[in-house]
Amino acid sequence: MVKGAGYLRFENLIVNSAFQKPTVLVDGAHDVSFDNIDVSGGNGIRITNGSDKVLFGRGAFGYVQGPAITVDGGSTGTVVTTNQVQANYVPEMTGILVKDAPNTVVVSNSVTSSCFAGIVLDGTSTGAVVENNVVNTAKNQNSACADPATATGITVGANAVAGTKADYNLIDPSSGAAAYKWAGTPYTTQAAFTGATGQGTHDFVASTWVQKGPDAPVDHRIDSADENAPGMLPSDRGAWAPVDNPTIANTGTGSGIRDRGAYEDLDTGSAFTPAGPTRLLDTRAPIGVPTARAVPAFGTVDLPVTGVAGVPAEGVTAVTLNVTVTDPQQDGHLTVYPHGDEAPTASNLNWTAGRTIPNLVTVPVKDGKVSFYNASGGTTHVIADLEGYFSPKGSLFHPQGPTRLLDTRAPIGVPAAQAVPAWGTVDLPVSGAAGVPASGVTAVTMNVTVTDPKQEGHLTVYPHGDALPSASNLNWTAGRTIPNLVTVPVKDGKVSFHNASGGTVHVIADLAGYYATDGKLSYRPAGPYRVLDTRQDTYWESGTRPAGTVPAWGTLDVPFEVPGATALTLNVTVTEPGTEGHLTVYPHGGAAPNASNLNFLPGETIPNQVVVPIKDGKVSFYNASGAPLHLIVDLSGYQAY
Repeated sequence: MVKGAGYLRFENLIVNSAFQKPTVLVDGAHDVSFDNIDVSGGNGIRITNGSDKVLFGRGAFGYVQGPAITVDGGSTGTVVTTNQVQANYVPEMTGILVKDAPNTVVVSNSVTSSCFAGIVLDGTSTGAVVENNVVNTAKNQNSACADPATATGITVGANAVAGTKADYNLIDPSSGAAAYKWAGTPYTTQAAFTGATGQGTHDFVASTWVQKGPDAPVDHRIDSADENAPGMLPSDRGAWAPVDNPTIANTGTGSGIRDRGAYEDLDTGSAFTPAGPTRLLDTRAPIGVPTARAVPAFGTVDLPVTGVAGVPAEGVTAVTLNVTVTDPQQDGHLTVYPHGDEAPTASNLNWTAGRTIPNLVTVPVKDGKVSFYNASGGTTHVIADLEGYFSPKGSLFHPQGPTRLLDTRAPIGVPAAQAVPAWGTVDLPVSGAAGVPASGVTAVTMNVTVTDPKQEGHLTVYPHGDALPSASNLNWTAGRTIPNLVTVPVKDGKVSFHNASGGTVHVIADLAGYYATDGKLSYRPAGPYRVLDTRQDTYWESGTRPAGTVPAWGTLDVPFEVPGATALTLNVTVTEPGTEGHLTVYPHGGAAPNASNLNFLPGETIPNQVVVPIKDGKVSFYNASGAPLHLIVDLSGYQAY
């Protein structure tokens, strides 16, 4: 009890009381605040007897007799904000009751009151503000009430309407009750309420919980609150700062990203912004490093990636880089990982001494940087070209395929079967093909393979119509088949492939997905984590897979324990293959498509990044060769609703 006192602050408490006894009582007090208070048992909290300037925020209620929060007795200037309000004892389960208490602010509360009123302003409770609340009065939060008359969402009595504002609230209609009762008149829809009273212009009468998925309706809680409402706190009930959901348009005031109710939706992911290709790192030049110097044996390079080349200084969760190792003095591998973390047991590029090898890498960003670890006993040079970044703003991914878009041997995507000439360019239409929309596409992700090159060289994939950049996506030696994943901006519905060599070459491109201006999937960076190494025993929920190769022409179905994922970003490595062949990675349950992800020669170790839809919680790996091989799979992120 706080009686007749003032200027007090209560924080981070758990308060319990016996049944039907006051749990928190504020009686005639002045300038008192409660922050992060868990209230259990008793009659909840009551602010009464002329108290003024009392704030109760970020509280939670368990097993209290309703009303969970009562403000009455002429109390003025009370602020009830960002609380999880749930009364549990019948016969009274009203959420918030304000009676004869002028100028009360009821903002950003999540109110659950099973078949009882959600928020009630009664008596002379004039000049109130009721905003950003999420109110559900349904039975068990999802069923109609036997007596809907008791379950109105927001009630404002005739003597309380003067100077009162109600807006930006979300009221669940599942109870079957009126969403509003204003001066004694019930209203079941927002349109009727606004038309009659001028209130609730930005309200929604809709479900307060939306299951995420491809056909899910808009979740009206998200990024839609009035940030400028009085009583708004800088963080939610769990002390989390606001988060921008990239799949939902920002319709709130201010920053536009505040959510309604007591809790911020944190399961948001990131969107992609294609950029470049722009060279960020070249240890030969120097670019991204202070001096031109090879990375030493077992050495690390830390590369700033935010605030450079158009990448924002803040909010970036991951970057996509085309990483190339050149002039390595000994066999080894490269690991790219978040700055400041310990180098994980995962690899991105594997090489033999003297070989130049590229791979696309999508890596989480930490402290604005990513790190490159040379896991070899010799020096090597490292090059990294920016392909894009993930942040709260940008384009959203749509998994597609794998589907062949280009094969200059066939012909597919070109008018005639003809190798790309020396220093020649192929322009490939991608919009409107293979399920890609005709408009709104910002970038495509493809597995690009070069085969039968007559001379050594490299391939650059870039937006159609742009000047040829000083960046590469694939590097090869004469006669060698080599793949790499490429994410490239789309311009005029096309992308271009430039053969930077003095000899002809054939080019193949298999679609993995596209980015568009709208969608429901967002990216979650992860790891990199090792999921599978067939050279060792692997422990899955379904049982243990003993160490052993993937047989010739065999398929390995790999389960991924990633709840909600629809597509995975993997680094896949083939090692110890017995003969020449290729690997196809595809969604579980279907037939292996006419597409490839890795091409290999006998005995070599070769990696490639793979973006693949996941089905039934599994992804399939098909060894399209006449001999066994070992397979290594590292997870670096996933797309989810």
